[in-house]
Amino acid sequence: MQYKLFQADRISFFSLSSGSCGNCYYLGNAHYGILIDAGLGPRVIRKRLAEHGIELSSIMAILITHDHYDHIKSAGYLGEKLHIPVYATREVHRGISNCPMIHNNLNGSTKYIEKGKPFQIEDFKITAFDVPHDSNDNAGYFFEFDGQRMTLATDVGAITDEVAFYICKANHLVIESNYDEEMLQNGRYPWHLKRRITSGTGHLSNRQTAEFLANNFTSDLRNIWLCHLSGDNNNPELAFNTTKLQLSLKGIEVGRHVALHVLERNILSPKVEF
Repeated sequence: MQYKLFQADRISFFSLSSGSCGNCYYLGNAHYGILIDAGLGPRVIRKRLAEHGIELSSIMAILITHDHYDHIKSAGYLGEKLHIPVYATREVHRGISNCPMIHNNLNGSTKYIEKGKPFQIEDFKITAFDVPHDSNDNAGYFFEFDGQRMTLATDVGAITDEVAFYICKANHLVIESNYDEEMLQNGRYPWHLKRRITSGTGHLSNRQTAEFLANNFTSDLRNIWLCHLSGDNNNPELAFNTTKLQLSLKGIEVGRHVALHVLERNILSPKVEF
């Protein structure tokens, strides 16, 4: 319902990759863009951007959600070698600096942000907000542009009141749907890892995400992307159908009332224009 002919001044979104294999998302227009997370190698980022006709040189900023390696792999290289500003909270920057797998220290490219305090990058007004996860100061991002609102919340241990507030403000929503509860329970993960995932500072299940979306849906919501799917305890069809079913139980028809997308692991997604 939201696919339109591409125009240079329109904002578009796509995923370069989503999941523990690496996370990286693009938001921008034909002239400039922003990356949210940089959990892929720089060559892969460059190649996948180019597949959608975007040059890496047009990236004006990188926003980091948290300091786990699948979100920061190329942050040092892109920041120091290509001089792209890297935005994150002070605690997340400290985590990046302390990561032994990051070989380029962020110096001149470091940009500090504070949760709840909006900042501006070109046409984007951006607000970081707190998201519970077992990392250094995990953040979600809320974007305002051209009368539209987009929220990205990944690695979400639980939907707190603050997370819910920003989800419910969105016209366009990227939200974690990490695991199927039955697959996790019956799967090969050790008990301590299962406990970590379901602890409230781990990840959201398909059911948790689907039920929240169904119970809090408004007609302002136009696009939903399910992100950060587990490779062992989930699959795209299952995540999609779980959310679709819960929405349908509330009379919300996917494809008519809202567009529902699944961001697959290590796969470039289609570009959606707003």
